[in-house]
Amino acid sequence: MTYDCQTWSMTKAVGQKLRVAQRAMERKMLGLKLTDKISCKEIRNKTKVSDIAQYIAKQKWKWAGHLARQQDNRWTLRVTEWQPRNGKRSRGRQARRWRDDIVRTMGNTWTREAKDKEEWRRGAEGLILQWMDGA
Repeated sequence: MTYDCQTWSMTKAVGQKLRVAQRAMERKMLGLKLTDKISCKEIRNKTKVSDIAQYIAKQKWKWAGHLARQQDNRWTLRVTEWQPRNGKRSRGRQARRWRDDIVRTMGNTWTREAKDKEEWRRGAEGLILQWMDGA
């Protein structure tokens, strides 16, 4: 369900759909139906499964740090930094890019901050929660 999730652009709609699917799977694991009227918190306590949006945010955070620390000119780094030739995006609300989530949380200097691996890991917990609230 979360294959290659570190490259997704998370929106509120996508996060909500993933949470709904996860809750449905947890109910199925326990043999429960929606009509049983058991709260999500009780189900989560029984299954001991972590929240999918939090897991995805953590994976994306790790991947961002990994990309920022790459020294050579690999295609993953080039694709992340790529800008269209004409430099313009289409009219209307802009599609959310992978990088936009990180820039919104950390600012434009996130690549410099991610160079220090230990500092990047230490700052992850609080920022992941902040990141999830903004998604």
